Amino acid sequence: MTVLRSVLLFVLAATAEIGGAWLVWQGWREHRGLWFVAAGVLALGAYGFVATFQPDPNFGRILAAYGGVFVAGSLAWGMVFDGFRPDRWDLTGAAICLLGVAVIMYAPRSA
Repeated sequence: MTVLRSVLLFVLAATAEIGGAWLVWQGWREHRGLWFVAAGVLALGAYGFVATFQPDPNFGRILAAYGGVFVAGSLAWGMVFDGFRPDRWDLTGAAICLLGVAVIMYAPRSA
């Protein structure tokens, strides 16, 4: 159950961070308005809190592993919201990153 909780928190964190950055991008760069920017700033703030709910107490480990989730999540976000089509190297890189997440977070450790 701890692994499932951790994975769900990573997904929630990625949604908040990537979604927040996308909203800021849309508001500022695509001229969709300051409401988009404000919503993005709130989502980015929420992302900062989500990581604190991870069951592992080590900040460095959580953020290092989250980096891999961010890479894969960013590609997925681009596919869904911007029509981005990743090539095989994008997908290979994302798979390597997710393997890194699994090793960093879920490999057996001695107590």
